[in-house]
Amino acid sequence: MKSDIEIAQEAVMRPITEVAASIGMTADDLELYGKYKAKISDAYLKKIEKNPKGKLILVTAINPTPAGEGKTTITVGLGEAFSKSGKKTVIALREPSLGPCFGIKGGAAGGGYAQVVPMEDLNLHFTGDFHAITSANNLLAALLDNHIQQGNELRIDTRQIVWKRCLDMNDRSLRNVVVGLGSKMDGFVREDHFVITVASEIMAILCLAKDMDDLKERLGRIIVAYNLDNEPVTAKDLNAVGAMAALLKDALLPNMIQTLEHSPALVHGGPFANIAHGCNSVRATNAALHMADYVITEAGFGADLGAEKFFDIKCRLTGLKPDAVVLVATIRALKYNGGVKKDALSEENLDALKKGIVNLEKHIENLQKYKVPVVVTLNSFVSDTQAELDYVKQFCEERGCEFAVARVWEKGGEGGQELAQKVLDTLANKESHFEVLYPDSLSLKEKIETVAKEIYGAKGVNFAPAAAKQLARLAELGFGNMPVCMAKTQYSLSDDPSLLGRPEDFEVSVREVYVSAGAGFVVVLTGAVMTMPGLPKKPAAFGIDVGKDNKITGLF
Repeated sequence: MKSDIEIAQEAVMRPITEVAASIGMTADDLELYGKYKAKISDAYLKKIEKNPKGKLILVTAINPTPAGEGKTTITVGLGEAFSKSGKKTVIALREPSLGPCFGIKGGAAGGGYAQVVPMEDLNLHFTGDFHAITSANNLLAALLDNHIQQGNELRIDTRQIVWKRCLDMNDRSLRNVVVGLGSKMDGFVREDHFVITVASEIMAILCLAKDMDDLKERLGRIIVAYNLDNEPVTAKDLNAVGAMAALLKDALLPNMIQTLEHSPALVHGGPFANIAHGCNSVRATNAALHMADYVITEAGFGADLGAEKFFDIKCRLTGLKPDAVVLVATIRALKYNGGVKKDALSEENLDALKKGIVNLEKHIENLQKYKVPVVVTLNSFVSDTQAELDYVKQFCEERGCEFAVARVWEKGGEGGQELAQKVLDTLANKESHFEVLYPDSLSLKEKIETVAKEIYGAKGVNFAPAAAKQLARLAELGFGNMPVCMAKTQYSLSDDPSLLGRPEDFEVSVREVYVSAGAGFVVVLTGAVMTMPGLPKKPAAFGIDVGKDNKITGLF
């Protein structure tokens, strides 16, 4: 069996200009990054603003397990299936972070014959967007420290600096550091911290900004510290906005590549869903909606994280309204939730399936709270038995969901025809009456409790004393109307990664709360989740190499 990277490397790609031409674009609408990658020009983005919008389909999943779910694979395969059946379709994805590529999860190009290419470029440096975001983030940090060194005119309280440096790599040693050591000329000694680039507020801002003016406005609102009077100090106060915008000018433009079947894919932005808002850029999504009749996008990790934030943050802040949701699961993952060990997942086990399917059930219930039609799909494995498939089909249909098996990993667009038809039938026969989970008027504490109880199934929330004080302070500063961005483990509906299935009778622990004023939401850290991940004992980096033929191996 060929690996994903072998399939991708054997693909015969078309010039990106030809891919763009398939949906009516010209070479002048693109800014080329070689033969197979391009950014979409500002002029084209403005030109299509008056075009009618297509239908928006969100792909999400159950909680991830070591057994795999394949959310991006389904997104790509469904897009290929729509295009194969003659529908004008564009998919919209996030860019992968280097952290997972060299850590444990791998890349984010899809899999098998449902991939976007060039796969190696996408999973590594791509068009440099993440480097630009990292540079803008760290420029702001440098300007902040320089301001203090040069006399601290803004009277910044060095005990209340909240802006962190970033790096797009898993590096636990950088979570807590000391800077300014050495002579007086080397800066002011203080504690500092790093987050991974995908958790930077700059990433969130880039993904939520409508245009350059909006980007600069949001950058200016970033709170970097508090002064000696306990008042916020912003990036605008540091005169940092213009230079940061210059670094982000090209990164603000959406990227276009292609699927293995040559349908267009916009891949732009990449916030994690467990520690950030988990959605691709608003610019890319809106552009796709004006470019095609159908847009298929995905949100990170399980529906308790990515989909919740897609609805309650991205849609709330931008006015987007999804027309349908595809919820991805696998028989193997459901059996894993039912207690089966990873090495026994290929064996038929209806008892474990019935026990583990409660995780899928909770995600169905959660998505239906947003009043959007739900289609459940099983990403097919050869070990799935007919009895197992029939059980899940009946289970889903009894809960008002359409159901289809997808075989896109093996067959690409052809293997997604059944799913594509179910989605088209749903769009034709079931109306979406989308609404967010909670109103802006709720207090921040009430919003956190609503997500914890309604989406996670918690009985309550335990706020650490420091978090309670932070919530009160943010309300005083006027941030109480913002949505909340919950940072939580992706492996469980709870904040405890060991609790599989559908946990009950648990509390969510909130240890820290802070505002991302430029992005427009309040970040809530729960459990032990980290904004700078670490590497596992055997990182994926150990298996990555470049062969004598100059081809990369081991990337997945």
